[in-house]
Amino acid sequence: MPQQPLNVLTLATGKQLYINLAVNLARSFRWWNKDSGITFYLVTDMTDDLPPDVKSYVNIIQIASDELGKGFSPKLHLDKIAPMGRTLFIDSDCLVYGSLLPVFERFKERHVSVIGTPIQDGEWFGDIAAVCKRFSIGQLPKFNGGVYYLEEGETAGKVYQTARELEPQYDAIGFKRLRNRPNDEVLMALAMELHQQRPVVEDGTVLAEFVNYQSGIKSDVLTGKAVLFNTPGHVNYQPNWPLTIARPLIVHFLGHHNQTLPYLKEATQLEYMFSNNYSIAKARSLTFLKVTAPALLKSTLKNILRPLYRTIAGTRQVPPSERIIE
Repeated sequence: MPQQPLNVLTLATGKQLYINLAVNLARSFRWWNKDSGITFYLVTDMTDDLPPDVKSYVNIIQIASDELGKGFSPKLHLDKIAPMGRTLFIDSDCLVYGSLLPVFERFKERHVSVIGTPIQDGEWFGDIAAVCKRFSIGQLPKFNGGVYYLEEGETAGKVYQTARELEPQYDAIGFKRLRNRPNDEVLMALAMELHQQRPVVEDGTVLAEFVNYQSGIKSDVLTGKAVLFNTPGHVNYQPNWPLTIARPLIVHFLGHHNQTLPYLKEATQLEYMFSNNYSIAKARSLTFLKVTAPALLKSTLKNILRPLYRTIAGTRQVPPSERIIE
C-alpha cells in the first residue's frame, strides 16, 4: 500500500497578527523539515502580505473571509480543508524545534487524535462530570488545541461533523466560553469521545505550553533546544500537573507569550536567516543587539520602577486582547 502524504496545516484568518505568527511557524518548520517529505499548508483569507521566502515553500489554501466562521470555529472544519493523507494541524502561534516525522509516528493508525490526558471530573471550561453524565460517557480527553491530528477518511468526517453539530449547543451543554467564543477544544474532546477516538499520552515530548509549565523555558530554535519547567517549590509551580519538565518538538506560545522573549528572539533569528539570508552567527548577533538586550533591559527597568509607578498612578488597566474577534 502506497505511503500516505504527510502534511502540516495551519490557519491564519481575520487579522494580520495570525499571518505574522504563521510566517514564524512556517520558517521554524522549514528549518527542521526541509527534506522530510512533509508538505506545509497555510489556510488563509490574506495572501498579499506573505514574505517571498515563505511563498516559495508554503502551499496556500485560500478561503473567503469568515468562510469557516470566527474565533475558534475554523478549527472545527479541519476535515474539510485538510489535504489528502495524514495531516498535523499546528496553531499559528507555535514554533517547531525538530523533525516532525516522530510526531507522525506517534499518531500512526489513529483517525483523529490530540496530545492529552483522559479526565472524568473537575473543571475544564465547564463541569466535566456533568458533561460526561449528560452524554453518557465515562471521560473526556483534556488537551491543548495547539495540535490536532487527522487522517483522511470517514471516521474523521464523522468526528468533525459531530463537533460542528455540538457548537450551537455550547452554552446549553454547560461549557464556558473562551474570549467570548465557543472553545474548539471541549467540542472536539466531546466529539472524539463520542466516536471512541483516543489521545496520545501527554509526556512532554511532542507539545508543551505555558499553562502547565510556568517555571521557565530554555529556547533555541536554531539548535532545536526547547525545555519547559514546572519546578516544585517555584512560585508558579503547578501541583496538579504531573510533569516537571518537557522537551517538546512543538512549543505553543499562546496568549502574551508570543509578544515576549524568547518568542521574539526566535522569530527575529528566523527572519534574518530566511528573509535576509544571514549566517547563523550574524542572525544571532543582530537579534541579541536589536531584540534580546533591549527586551531584557526593558523588563528589568519595569520590575524596578513598577512599585513607584503604581504608587503614583495606580494600577494600569489591561488592554483587550488583540485575539478577541468581534
